Amino acid sequence: MKVAPMNPSEPTFTLGRNALGRLTLTTAQGVVHEAVTPVRAFPITAPDDGLSLVSAEGRELAWVPRLLALPEAPRRMLEDELRGREFVPEIRRIVSVSTFSTPSTWVVETDRGTTELVLKVEEDIRRLAERGRLLITSGHGIVFLVSDLTLLDRHSKKLLERFL
Repeated sequence: MKVAPMNPSEPTFTLGRNALGRLTLTTAQGVVHEAVTPVRAFPITAPDDGLSLVSAEGRELAWVPRLLALPEAPRRMLEDELRGREFVPEIRRIVSVSTFSTPSTWVVETDRGTTELVLKVEEDIRRLAERGRLLITSGHGIVFLVSDLTLLDRHSKKLLERFL
């Protein structure tokens, strides 16, 4: 799939998959790069702005300023690749909290199912620049997202307010 340049001075490239299903990038000069990895510049705060296509050796091969500006086929290919490597469960509901001091064990319902997380310190809950978005880091280093605090049910908000 050929990707048109976002600006005339940028080279074009083609995305594809090799026999093993890994992402490939072919430059305008015909150089093929295997096992290309897309990396978001700002995965939480601006997931659709700034995407680097990186070689297996860690060198940037191409820069995509805006993912949504790409044609549908390469955009979907990159989104599928990103989905496979990013893991940020979204908290939909807080079922219970073991104690209102830290460390505490939380039972939460996420977009990936019900799970437990251990909140070591209150500073592991971080507010993002956007109003109502939170990142909660568990004791095991897994980052959970609350995409919109206002969408949580009243019980979840009440439990969370004790820690904010």
